[in-house]
Amino acid sequence: MDTRNNTVSGITILGLGPGDPALLTRQAWELLNKIPEIYLRTRQHPTVAGFPIELEVHSFDHLYEDGESFENVYQRIVNQVIELGKRPEGVVYAVPGHPFVAEATSPEIARRAGEERIPLRIVEGLSFLEAAFAALQVDPLPGTSVVDAFELARAHCPAFPPSAPAMIAQIHSQKVAAEVKLTLMAVYPDEHPVKLVHGAGTSGYRVESMPLYMIDRSQEIGLLTALYLPPLGENTSFEAFQELVAHLRAPEGCPWDREQTHQSLRQHLLEETYEVLAALDEDDPSALQEELGDLLLQIVLHAQIASEYGEFTMTEVLRDIHVKLIHRHPHVFGNVKITDKQGVLLNWERLKVAEREAEGKQGASLLEGVAMVLPALAQAQAYQKRVARVGFDWPNVQGVIDKIAEEFEETRSAATQDERAAEIGDLFFAVVNLARWFDIDAESALRQSNARFYKRFTHLEAAAQREGRELSDYSLDEMEALWQAAKREDI
Repeated sequence: MDTRNNTVSGITILGLGPGDPALLTRQAWELLNKIPEIYLRTRQHPTVAGFPIELEVHSFDHLYEDGESFENVYQRIVNQVIELGKRPEGVVYAVPGHPFVAEATSPEIARRAGEERIPLRIVEGLSFLEAAFAALQVDPLPGTSVVDAFELARAHCPAFPPSAPAMIAQIHSQKVAAEVKLTLMAVYPDEHPVKLVHGAGTSGYRVESMPLYMIDRSQEIGLLTALYLPPLGENTSFEAFQELVAHLRAPEGCPWDREQTHQSLRQHLLEETYEVLAALDEDDPSALQEELGDLLLQIVLHAQIASEYGEFTMTEVLRDIHVKLIHRHPHVFGNVKITDKQGVLLNWERLKVAEREAEGKQGASLLEGVAMVLPALAQAQAYQKRVARVGFDWPNVQGVIDKIAEEFEETRSAATQDERAAEIGDLFFAVVNLARWFDIDAESALRQSNARFYKRFTHLEAAAQREGRELSDYSLDEMEALWQAAKREDI
């Protein structure tokens, strides 16, 4: 005799545990034996096979076949569960694992139920996490990130610190594994050792070890597969670097670092910036890696000092630049259609004007914001780029060349030292404009010329030293011959 009766009202969300029916909680098992029917997000879960025989089972699997996306499917499930919960007999809705661990529908159902004053009960279950960590025999503390495979697959790089481990849920197909792998390999080496956990929480669970690049080749990937990503190593995350800098500034830290202020670090910031530029000029990736680290130290030091002074935090720095970049790229993150570089630049200027107006800076110059401390060539090029975006420019490069010739003649005819200085400045400005037209960075071009001059002149000095002569003893023709020899040797 079936003694089931409907004592449920409102919405009950029940966790089915990780897979083995024996891992159902006692509360869940008692409820399953009492209710006449249950609605499942999906039947594709091993626990379903252990349900009481008399229980009438419904599922939302058919929605997955028709849905355009998981988000669409989940929203339709939420809507139907809410409607079922309004019935006098209510509804019991069951999900794999724990209702609030790696389960998109439960939080939204809870929110909607609260808004519509529908009674809500949660019957908890073991999540896949407990079973997966037991299979791996590792402790998730401290700091394991729990990551959704679908979100990770859509990203371009991981959004969690590589210095700590991560558990990536819902690697349910080789396609998802391949997409996750590509995202992870933006940070992790191809050979980084990882573990695929299959069927955690079932009697047939298996842990498969392999290098990262092979995860999409596993033949055992299925609905109950997760990926365990061991840490990349110590000192590999931005958060760890922030902690290091904060430690240096702490009372038990470094006396020199503790004494620094925004102003005392100003020259160091400038020097490190030029070191980065030098590495770029040398096309030296190893040096660039080192110099970027030195520059990052300056940035994080300034943010740490600001945090201590109550000015702002690194979190606010990151948030503000994040928001700014999204706002200024509506053609990437919005619905604006732009097809070429010039369109991007024009729209960028429009957005900046709107931002200035929103900040109460109506009528501010287009040139505002170009740093006054920039090197002169870089400042000139920045001015020229800005005004060109609004059409203040020569129609073709010949106009620029003619302007250089004009400024050269004016320099030659200048009568006083002040006039010569002004005309030479105008000549420099015109030459910078030519560099801009050819899409050449004037500051970098001059630094490269300086570097070539340095190498060639030291070649002359070395030649004189080998001959036991002073360079000043050479005639101009002799020095010119040595100079040309250096050029032929590509020095």
